[in-house]
Amino acid sequence: MGGHDAGSQYQFTGIAKHFNSYTTLGRRNCVFVTYGVIAGLVIFYKLKPKKQAAVTEK
Repeated sequence: MGGHDAGSQYQFTGIAKHFNSYTTLGRRNCVFVTYGVIAGLVIFYKLKPKKQAAVTEK
């Protein structure tokens, strides 16, 4: 009666146990994955080799 008890109400298995929108821990894990993907994309594009201009003879 006092509050939301996520531990006993939901019984998740598999990947839903770690990534769900019902528990605080599941939401936190989703945020960490989102930030990690964004950081990975930024690092990838920063480290990607630049295209070199074509060398032409004069």
